[in-house]
Amino acid sequence: MTDQNDESTKPWYRQFWFWFVFGPLIFIIIMCGFTVSIALKGADDVIIDNYYKEGRMINQALEQDKHASELGLRGDLRFDLTTGDVILNITNAPDDETLMPQQLLLMMGHPVKAAKDQLISLNAISPGYYRGELLEKPEYSWYLTLYPISDIANRNQAPWTLSGDINFQSGDTTQLAPRVKN
Repeated sequence: MTDQNDESTKPWYRQFWFWFVFGPLIFIIIMCGFTVSIALKGADDVIIDNYYKEGRMINQALEQDKHASELGLRGDLRFDLTTGDVILNITNAPDDETLMPQQLLLMMGHPVKAAKDQLISLNAISPGYYRGELLEKPEYSWYLTLYPISDIANRNQAPWTLSGDINFQSGDTTQLAPRVKN
């Protein structure tokens, strides 16, 4: 009889049946919270929400690429990872100031993390030659897009674009070209 009185007088957190029933539930709740925090921190940035708008942007980019192909534009891009310099040489650069402004914009897109994307302003140093500086040292693979504008918000109005990609494990030079051939 005293054994039962001792069992019934224990506080709830010292009762066997409480931990037997609620222990696994508490464990599951903690693990769910841990899993949700991992999922939110490691969310993929490559999912597109507005497919219609993105489709219109693709059509606009194709027109810009066609125009660059008609002009015969190509670019040799070199990254100096020691000094952070970015040097661009555009072949067949036209003399028209609207087509070849004093400042170009190079967009370096990270394949997975949008927070690592870089926008690099390239300033003309001579006709067809441009120079800029890296914001931070890149590693691995990147997608590159060159616009003849100074503000990324105006990329729809750019007369042409050149594109390419680079893997910094393989080298520090690449070529930029239109994605569309005439």
